[in-house]
Amino acid sequence: MVKASIPAEQPSALGAKVNIPAEQPSALGGIANEQELIRDDIEAYLRKHEAKTLLRFVIVGSVDDGKSTLIGRLLYDTNMVYDDQLAAVRKASNLEDGSIDLSLLTDGLAAEREQGITIDVAYRYFTTESRKFIVADTPGHVQYTRNMVTGASTADVAIILVDARLGVLEQSRRHSYIASLLGIPHLLVAVNKMDLKGYSQEVFDAIRADFTRFAKGLRFKDITFVPVSALKGDNIVKRSDKTAWYGGKTVLGFLEDVPVGADRNLSDFRYPVQYVNRPNLDYRGFCGQIASGTIRKGDEIMVLPSGKTSRVKAIDTHGGELEEAFAPLSVTLRFEHEIDCSRGDMVVKPDNRPQVARTFEADLVWMHERPLDTQKAYLIKHTTQQVRVQIDKVHSKLDLTTLTEQPFVQTREAASGSSQADKLELNDIARVTLTCHRALYIDPYVKNRTTGAFILVDSLYNTTVGAGMIRQEGVARQSLDEAMKEIRAGSGLAPKTQVSPRERRERFGQSGVTVWLTGLPGSGRWSLAYALERKLFDLGRTAHVVTPFADTLDSITSAAHACTDAGLITICAFGSYKQSERQHVRDALIDTRIDTRVETRVDSGGKDRFIEVFVDTDPALCRERRPDARFDGFEPPAGAELTLKLDQMRMHQAIDAIVEVLEKHGQFDSH
Repeated sequence: MVKASIPAEQPSALGAKVNIPAEQPSALGGIANEQELIRDDIEAYLRKHEAKTLLRFVIVGSVDDGKSTLIGRLLYDTNMVYDDQLAAVRKASNLEDGSIDLSLLTDGLAAEREQGITIDVAYRYFTTESRKFIVADTPGHVQYTRNMVTGASTADVAIILVDARLGVLEQSRRHSYIASLLGIPHLLVAVNKMDLKGYSQEVFDAIRADFTRFAKGLRFKDITFVPVSALKGDNIVKRSDKTAWYGGKTVLGFLEDVPVGADRNLSDFRYPVQYVNRPNLDYRGFCGQIASGTIRKGDEIMVLPSGKTSRVKAIDTHGGELEEAFAPLSVTLRFEHEIDCSRGDMVVKPDNRPQVARTFEADLVWMHERPLDTQKAYLIKHTTQQVRVQIDKVHSKLDLTTLTEQPFVQTREAASGSSQADKLELNDIARVTLTCHRALYIDPYVKNRTTGAFILVDSLYNTTVGAGMIRQEGVARQSLDEAMKEIRAGSGLAPKTQVSPRERRERFGQSGVTVWLTGLPGSGRWSLAYALERKLFDLGRTAHVVTPFADTLDSITSAAHACTDAGLITICAFGSYKQSERQHVRDALIDTRIDTRVETRVDSGGKDRFIEVFVDTDPALCRERRPDARFDGFEPPAGAELTLKLDQMRMHQAIDAIVEVLEKHGQFDSH
């Protein structure tokens, strides 16, 4: 249930009144004291700021809602802008009244300044007497949703800006939904540009009521509303006398006081091992960052996946031993017993284990221009593990307009990029089922944002293509014994290719196809086959002439099928006299069957995997060339894609004609 924090004694959209304590003034008057402390005792200054808590927050909203201006105002009014930076921004500002464009403090890219929009995620750091802050300024455009997800993935607080003139827009709802999906616990709704609406309380109340109705289904712990003007500085750092009707905190006051310590999971101890530290024979420590929970010296622990148990002998840090450690500290653990433990293993408490699973459901944000390929094995990076993973099924895709899940219907052609059917493309969000090649130690994302999150990596390009949040439902749990058996076996899956047709296409710049040369003995089809192979090789293509090791149709068919699946331009000049024989090869390459992962009958693209070329040389010339050959029973093809008369054209013309047909069939990418 969402709690809405609203001005004192103002009726809420939920039908109740909420009293909010008056804001305490922010401790900004100590800037001069800070400078004196830096000058007189730098170590005391560092100790003072080291003890401060760190708050990460993200600012999101629609285009032109004023996100960058709000961050600039925070930095400017807290005296966190360097003189040279301020001078550069003053010079770059092109405002008619000669004032400073504070948005330029974060919009650093040339394209951002030229267009007046935010494209990339900009991180800024500032501090007050109470806290240290890292703020992420994220884009508002729909096409930069992946950038917004990146900036919000580690945030404790999300600030949604709503233009007071326009109210709650579709993009505002979209960003709020994504922030909720990412597990951000606290939301601040800053109703901006109140100066353009005369600081009207009625406008503010209407926007607050509209947003609260929408937010009832979201997962925020609390929602706070503040009327602001980022341009004028109203209620950003200092309270505005123009909103006397508002009794809540300023934006900075909220950020300084919002409780985030309770948001950390301190009950479920999870310690992914990053590194084994063995500087000498007398020391063996296991290094890593505590993902969640707490650990004390003497606590009993279990190492996954082996299931071996021991007790914590020591908790080491750079500053010395600790009696107790908690998330998100980075420490080195030493155990009382010598047990096998290495990178990718996870240390937990025996009575509080994560789920051990290879198959689970997740919400997946696709973050790359190349669409998802369900035939392809990706790499999944989860805590300190990296294993192969397959996308078994895409259940639904989020409609970013209505924020509803739409059924996902996919064929194999769509997966390989050759169809206009449903695809998972850049910025799409979908519910998927994944199966890893080795068990992971997971928790639902709503319970643990570290062990419940992962990224997908395209191993061919070594690029991050997706980010996922593990759902509570849809987890196929395994026992430790099952997980250990699979690890010892090397894989939990039946052996299969880890290279998809799309990957082959991306690597070779072509799709596999069989060019079947049909003709009478002596027609020149074998000479044409080898000349075509040479030409394709010279063009930078990968081609191969299949020569029969057993003079049977089945042997040639099998070889052609294997080479075509491998992405080669497969050239066959086998003497197939009958149309039925050639149809047999075509059918074998079409390979229509049930694809269990997409649950539909699909065609693997047979029309582009078999191209029949009729080498129609004059029969009299053929008999003259091969007087010992058998010519009776040959059935000319009725539907060949290309007919060539080698007795009437030169070899290079015939080759060029075949290459042209291959190009028309879309076999090649442009170099």
